[in-house]
Amino acid sequence: MPGLVDVHVHLNEPGRVEWEGFETGTKAAAAGGVTTLIDMPLNSVPTTTSKEAFEMKVDAAKGKLFVDVGFWGGLVPENAFNITALNQLLGAGVLGLKSFMCPSGINDFPMTNASHIKAALEILANYRRPLLVHAEIPQSSQDERLKADVDVVKRRMYSTYLETRPPSWEEGAVKELVTLAKDTIPNGPADGAHIHIVHLSDASASLDLIKEAKESGARITVETCPHYLAFAAEEISDGDTRFKCAPPIRDAVNRDHLWKALKEGHIDMLSSDHSPSSPELKNVETGDFLSAWGGISSLQFGLPVTWSYGQHYGLKLRELSEWWSSRPAKLSGLQKKITPYAGRQLSGTVIATFVRGNLIYEDDQHATAACGSPILAV
Repeated sequence: MPGLVDVHVHLNEPGRVEWEGFETGTKAAAAGGVTTLIDMPLNSVPTTTSKEAFEMKVDAAKGKLFVDVGFWGGLVPENAFNITALNQLLGAGVLGLKSFMCPSGINDFPMTNASHIKAALEILANYRRPLLVHAEIPQSSQDERLKADVDVVKRRMYSTYLETRPPSWEEGAVKELVTLAKDTIPNGPADGAHIHIVHLSDASASLDLIKEAKESGARITVETCPHYLAFAAEEISDGDTRFKCAPPIRDAVNRDHLWKALKEGHIDMLSSDHSPSSPELKNVETGDFLSAWGGISSLQFGLPVTWSYGQHYGLKLRELSEWWSSRPAKLSGLQKKITPYAGRQLSGTVIATFVRGNLIYEDDQHATAACGSPILAV
């Protein structure tokens, strides 16, 4: 099958190589059959929100890539209304932009609102590139009340964390994005751009809104991730912060609905949302879910996880290739980790990985030289 294209990866270089860097991240990708990945504009230092920061990131990647790597630029309030800055960033070669509708967890990557997104879509339309959006809008009073009132024991309970980020956060954000996506219809003010919703977790009201928007002709796509398809809230032990991510892993019924939507084509593709950190930030010792870093380390596991858990849902190899290769490639314009997958028995293994005919991984061994290339939009 074709190599996997993972459009949602946090490699964190420059600045936070101890979390993950270009060399370790692209080696993990090769071990998982990923031949192309697209790096997110955070959690590197600086974040990729300017042409200068993007050039620093491309320079930091030189000689360290074992697979091909493209880059998303960042949309933040500081650059959202700055036409010159966004044109410079897009002109430098980022494949599209990424924004958050909630706090990102990184101080220099603040959240955007509908007005920022609307302005960016009109610029992206000129380049025919996507805007990727973390679609959650906080209900701050509820979140702060919960975090302030819980004791040490409850802070270790996964159910406590789940309560702080209900499906209504996703629904509220998707509702705004569906309205904004109307600008992307043919002859609309943002015709040529499109909205891509990352890591959908809510398979109820949020998914229904996305279906309706697609039927109306709006250019909108959506991804989910293997951890939402493999795990369920009921199965997560208290204190096991390896499973913390945002939006959160929901219940088994929701998981079944995500698989159904994926099989029926309502969810377009899969990505890892690989976001590792240090053991200290994951609160492995204390098990405090509320203050732990939210991110799943999973880059090398996407293919076997999807194949293993997909057997129950009648997954076909053709679907696997569409979700992990052809559709992510279209979106991006291409035609020892702390991980909750540790200890799981999976079906299938990557024996060898090739990039443009070069053998880069075989039988647990990587090539001695990095042969991946940066991918820049033109």
